[in-house]
Order: sequence, then structure tokens, then C-alpha cells
Amino acid sequence: MKVMKAVDRDEVDNSHRDIFEGGQVVMNPLIDGDDSESYRFNVVNFRGGARTKFHTHSCDQVLYATSGKGFVGTRDEEVEITTGDTALIPAGEVHRHGANHGEDFSHISLQTAHCTTEVLE
Repeated sequence: MKVMKAVDRDEVDNSHRDIFEGGQVVMNPLIDGDDSESYRFNVVNFRGGARTKFHTHSCDQVLYATSGKGFVGTRDEEVEITTGDTALIPAGEVHRHGANHGEDFSHISLQTAHCTTEVLE
């Protein structure tokens, strides 16, 4: 068993990564590849309208909204999500997610440890 205390975790500014646009994106890794052979589990904080570009994953992705108002969408549909909402994005589905314009939004992201991401734009 391993317990990771909140005070021992560092937030990481990932705004520079190619997948993000529109503002600051700060991640708090809860479980990463060094901790588990099976899962990656992160809190993702989108500031002031930041979002992902359209992308796909080689595995299913689960997003659980923890604060604010955001969205998850495909090229055909966009759905607002708020605290307590869950989105399941099947492997291979083109999608994006993030904060609504002018809003902050946070979600937990769950993926398998060996999942890959392809940015499409």
C-alpha cells in the first residue's frame, strides 16, 4: 500500500504542452506511471477558458468534474459539465475538454498507464 499525502504533491504547470491552448493549465498528478502499472490519475485545473485541442487517446478516458463550469465535446457536439458530472470518452473518439470562456474548471482524469494521446490540430 502507498498513501500519497496532498501536502507532498506538487502542482505542475503544463500550459506549454502542445495539447493545451487558451490559458494556464495546472496538473496535480495523483497516481502516475511511477506509482501504478495500470493507471494514471490526475487533477487538471483549467484557468480562465483554457482547454485542450482536439485529440484522441488509445484507451478510454474518464473525466470527473470537481469544480467550476467546463465542457467536453466532439467535432459535432459540445456538452457543459459541472461539479459532480462524469464523462466517458471511448478510445479513439476525437474530443476536447476544458473551461468555458472566462471560467476556471477542474476535473479528475483517469486513463490506463500506457495510454497514448494524439493531438489533431
